[in-house]
Amino acid sequence: MAYVKFISDTKLEGIVGDILQVGLQVKKNVDKTFNKNVIDPFSILFEMACFNLTENNWVDNEQARQSQKSLANHIGMMHQRVIGCVKGWEDLNVGQEIDVVNQARKIIAEIKNKHNTVTGGNRAALYGKLHDLIMPKASKYKGFTAYYVEIIPKKATRYDICFVPSDNKIGRKSEANECIRQIDGASFYELVTGEKDALASLFDALPSVIEKCMGTSRVLQSKQARKMFKLAYGIDV
Repeated sequence: MAYVKFISDTKLEGIVGDILQVGLQVKKNVDKTFNKNVIDPFSILFEMACFNLTENNWVDNEQARQSQKSLANHIGMMHQRVIGCVKGWEDLNVGQEIDVVNQARKIIAEIKNKHNTVTGGNRAALYGKLHDLIMPKASKYKGFTAYYVEIIPKKATRYDICFVPSDNKIGRKSEANECIRQIDGASFYELVTGEKDALASLFDALPSVIEKCMGTSRVLQSKQARKMFKLAYGIDV
C-alpha cells in the first residue's frame, strides 16, 4: 500500500532520505564547530539556573538548538519538492523567481515553512514580487494566481485570502488583489492534490518513510508531534 496517494513511494523516500542526510550532516557540523562559535557566556549561567540544567544538559540543548535552526530551512524545501512531484506541478528549485508552478491551472506559489518566516517589510516585498510576476502584460505568468503559502499557520484556522501586508513605504496596506493570495499549508495541499486531508496523510506517513530510509525497525511515533499537528491545523492524526 502506498504511503500517500499523490506522490510515489520512490520519490517520497528520495526526498525524505535527502532531508535525513542533511540533518545528520548538520549535527556533525555543529559538533565540530561548537567551540568555535561565539555564544553569550552570561546566557549560559542564566539558562542553567532558570531551566535547571547541568552543564552537560546545556551543551546538549544548545547543540540541538543550533542543529534544528539549520534543519528547519530544509523542511520547507521538503514541502516544495513533494508538491513539485504531484501531477501537473513543477518544482522550480532553489534560486528561481518562484518555488512551484502549475501551468495548466495557472498557479504559482512561494512556499514558506512557517507563518513568521517572512516578517515586517519583507512581507510587502514578497507582495511586490508576486504582483510583478503576474500583473505586467509582458510577464510569462500573466493571468496566473500567485499564492504565498504558510505551511505552519499562526492559528489552527484554514484560510485562502487576499494577501494584503502592510507597506511602510506607502503608509498603508497593499492593494487587495484576488490573484495574490495567502494560504495555510493544509489548504494548499488540498488545492494541489484535491484531497482534503493530504497534509495530514503526509504527516501520518512520515514515521514509516523515515524508518525505511534510516534502515531501522524502531517505531518512530511521537505523541507530542501529533499533539502539535492538531494544535497547528485542528486535525487529528
